[in-house]
Amino acid sequence: MEIDLENLPTSIEELQKIIFLQKQEISDYKDRYVRLLEKIKLERARVFSPSSEKNILQPDMFDEAGVELPEEVKEQLADEIEVKSHVRKKHPVRRPLPDYLPREVVLHDLPEAEKICSCGEHLIRIGEEISEQLKYIPAQISVLKHVRPKYACKPCQENVKIASMPALLLLPKSIATPELVAHVIISKYCDHIPLYRQEGIWERMEIDMPRSSLCGWVLKTAELCEPLVNLLQKNIVIGKYAQADETTVQVLNEVGRNNRTKSYMWVYRGGGNQPSIVYEYQETRGGYHAQKFLAGFKGYLQSDAFSGYNWAHDTKDIVPVGCHAHARRPFAELAKTHKNSGIAHDALKFYRKLYAIEKEARDNQLSPEARYQLRQEKSVAILDAFKKWLDHHLTKTSEQGALGKAIRYCLAHWVELNNYLKDGCIEIDNNLVENAIRPFALDRKNWLFNGSPAGAKAGAIFYSLIETCKASNIEPYKYLCAMLNRVRDCVTDDDYQKLLPLCITF
Repeated sequence: MEIDLENLPTSIEELQKIIFLQKQEISDYKDRYVRLLEKIKLERARVFSPSSEKNILQPDMFDEAGVELPEEVKEQLADEIEVKSHVRKKHPVRRPLPDYLPREVVLHDLPEAEKICSCGEHLIRIGEEISEQLKYIPAQISVLKHVRPKYACKPCQENVKIASMPALLLLPKSIATPELVAHVIISKYCDHIPLYRQEGIWERMEIDMPRSSLCGWVLKTAELCEPLVNLLQKNIVIGKYAQADETTVQVLNEVGRNNRTKSYMWVYRGGGNQPSIVYEYQETRGGYHAQKFLAGFKGYLQSDAFSGYNWAHDTKDIVPVGCHAHARRPFAELAKTHKNSGIAHDALKFYRKLYAIEKEARDNQLSPEARYQLRQEKSVAILDAFKKWLDHHLTKTSEQGALGKAIRYCLAHWVELNNYLKDGCIEIDNNLVENAIRPFALDRKNWLFNGSPAGAKAGAIFYSLIETCKASNIEPYKYLCAMLNRVRDCVTDDDYQKLLPLCITF
């Protein structure tokens, strides 16, 4: 508001009005300044601070220590952090090398002359000292040479016979064995080595292995493995608890789309005692993809607050469950930006107590029923106090500020955030499925994009199988070798069922 100082009004009412408008304008500018300063500090923290959210003890940038809180909230805010006495760290003990590794014995003995004592007697062996080193031998490569003798009738000069090639070869008319294809898949989707780098590795071994051949093997093998992923999807749908999340992926050569358009990799986790993780490539982030994938699902669906999952609120058979890691994260980011005690630090105190209860259940390997009881006894009271704390600070924070947004996010999704208390099989957050996305995110930094939708779909199939193996504590390469040697023999769903990670026999 501009004021003409040379022509000020003479009435007191008009002057008071000008002063009031000026105060309001100054207050607006102050709020904008605080929000901008907050954004700058958050960006600095994101760039220069550790990305981990563990053990964040730095408090929030706003000192609200003087705000009066209800007594029950103060009790829950009482920090119960133990300051442990300093203990001098011992040198780490080296773990012994596995017994199954072959040993090559190198004997370091004394010369014969030194085995005689000064008194003239021969020294006798009373023991030995053993130290072990790990020797690396490069991977051994062999050639399977298939020989098929030909037979014919010499007098008749006809009736030539030859044995047919085995019908169970993984890729007919290819030099690749199941073990080699498994190695290529693991190198790309588990060890994060793109195909062009694998091509270079083969060149150093003087083996001509063009990238086009490697790509062809991956695509053809993915087609053979697709029924396995379909069974993993069914396993998720028939369960009572599922998690879902999505992440971006750039795919070239998509019909009707340019190379700057982002596609998405949707990831689902479920299956209860038989964990199943399924990646699904889609061109968009529309929630109808998740709705179609989970068609027929009845139970608890845990996700972040992305609107693409809002359809679950209108489905009577599905109970939406929120993710406390997403609710906690804005407070954790704010807590990195300042050293004065304040609101974000208090919010983290509530979360430290909630996650301590989850750790107690995990360390004691509690059953779902026991974990449900533990949460009812301890977590409910903490969440009730947290709700009162959020309500208390709601009107004292700006809607546009990072702190105000964090508080309003929790309150807007409070019902979903508390639904994890309904069943002991539900996790407090969506971290299990987010952890399954991390290998894909790491790969994405290496290969940057997929060349085609077919490549993205093939990747989704192998990520599904590999991450399901990891969730079941099964070595992925060992599984792929066993599965690829038998997948050509599968006809029915029962045949494929026997080749799932937790069902296969090695």
